[in-house]
Amino acid sequence: MGKGVKAAVVGGVFAVMLGGAGYGAYNLVSAVNGTGGNGPAPVRTGPPGQKEVEDASAKFFAAWEKGEAATAATYTDNAEAAGRLLTAYGADAHITDVSITPGAAAGTSVPFTVRARVAYEGKSAPLTYKSSLTVVRGVTTGRALVDWKPSVVHPELKEGDTLVTAESANPPIEAVGRDGSVLTKEKYPSLGPVLDTLRAKYGDKAGGRPGVELVVRHAAQEAADTPLLTLAKGEPGTLRTTLSARVQAAAERAVKRYAESSVVAVKPSTGEVLAVANNRADGFNAAFQGQVAPGSTMKIITAAMLIDNGVTSMNGPAPCPDTATWQSQTFHNLPGLPPDENATLAGSFQRSCNTAFIKLVDEEPLTDASLTAEAEERFGLGRDDWQTGIASFDGRVPASGGPDRAANAIGQGQVQMNPLNMASVTATAITGTFRQPYLVSPDLDGRRLATAQGLPAGTAAQLKQMMRLTATQGTGREAMAGLGGDIGAKTGSAEVDRQATSNSWFTAFRDDLAAAAMTEEGGHGGDAAGPIVADVLRAGG
Repeated sequence: MGKGVKAAVVGGVFAVMLGGAGYGAYNLVSAVNGTGGNGPAPVRTGPPGQKEVEDASAKFFAAWEKGEAATAATYTDNAEAAGRLLTAYGADAHITDVSITPGAAAGTSVPFTVRARVAYEGKSAPLTYKSSLTVVRGVTTGRALVDWKPSVVHPELKEGDTLVTAESANPPIEAVGRDGSVLTKEKYPSLGPVLDTLRAKYGDKAGGRPGVELVVRHAAQEAADTPLLTLAKGEPGTLRTTLSARVQAAAERAVKRYAESSVVAVKPSTGEVLAVANNRADGFNAAFQGQVAPGSTMKIITAAMLIDNGVTSMNGPAPCPDTATWQSQTFHNLPGLPPDENATLAGSFQRSCNTAFIKLVDEEPLTDASLTAEAEERFGLGRDDWQTGIASFDGRVPASGGPDRAANAIGQGQVQMNPLNMASVTATAITGTFRQPYLVSPDLDGRRLATAQGLPAGTAAQLKQMMRLTATQGTGREAMAGLGGDIGAKTGSAEVDRQATSNSWFTAFRDDLAAAAMTEEGGHGGDAAGPIVADVLRAGG
């Protein structure tokens, strides 16, 4: 309706009202103003219908294709964030000639394919990828709008990320394993973030020459760019790593068996990392950077503390009652574990008896700081000084009073670890020597590897034997079945707030190979993490 037409109608209504036809005039005014007889029309609620989904997505796609970032953003429920990223799509990523083909909508979700071209300083390349969006109803307006997420623009984008096309920040690398095999993210998918990080850190030291690429520039400063498309190839430099192609392949297959799983394998005699793999929806390298309670795998360190401080020994007493109370907090064992008042430390270790360890941490000469000292001085943990070659967390075992002193002893409380830490703990336990794990030789960049005192020979011998018993007669027996050679293990399950099921932990060794795994909400240690570790150890033979 034109402006003049609307004015005329309103004028006519005014005249009718003067003539006394109030009811008809009210209805006509309501029609013109878009209100009903009872006031403003209500905001629409409920999920958008099929036509709304199609219309909203079509308008968004049309503006995106035209490069009209501000307009496209108005069809989303977060115009400010959408506008920034869509503007960068053209201005910083230099993506042009965009064509979007929507697929069949499934309810309020619309899959689509983007075909475009990336052009930068005379170089160009075609770009094709798939993504999806969801249409929701605006809370205040009731309009059907695109539910804004960075992944709408590209599936690799997360909050705060952007797309950039430019000369590479670092030359490409050709990462090779210990046997000279080339390690690619295509062949070893979970290595992708690790390889990107290695490139960011060592690309300029490996002798390569940068190219021109479209990359995801991540919001986190320590996160390396993720390359998406190469417009002009650089010259890759060769970067030697400690990884074993055979063990890495086994680790990749193993973590695929259970969602939200991570595993690390190390060579105890050297500290070299032979494999690192993650199967996580968020792409986080939890194997190296995770910070979660390790459950009963922590009992390796606690047992070492008990032996080193003369509290007990492998064949000494470690009674296993049904419950143990520490400063008003009662601790229990896993359901179904029968008590044993005559148990030795080896017996309570291989059955993973919580109460035995909690009873013993009250003995003289132990203090709130004893477990911390054991972890730091003997196992090299918790000092924030590991230099693995990429970002890593080296554990946390704080001195704790109150109930946390007991909880820490069984891998709960304030203790935090990841599979890298626990693989290292096993390596230290069976050799008596702490060798800081590393992925790239320190000779490349002059890094100083962390050092620690290590364990007395007698302590290491007892720990190794207790782990052997656990693998052959205790809680690790089922997972380790069929593995030959010198084997040992320790299981763990860690309860986490707001999780219905505990995290599954398992660490073990086979000859000169140690591995540790964690599966979020995987249950008992042998349920998920155990089979992962066993598969990795099997590949090392």
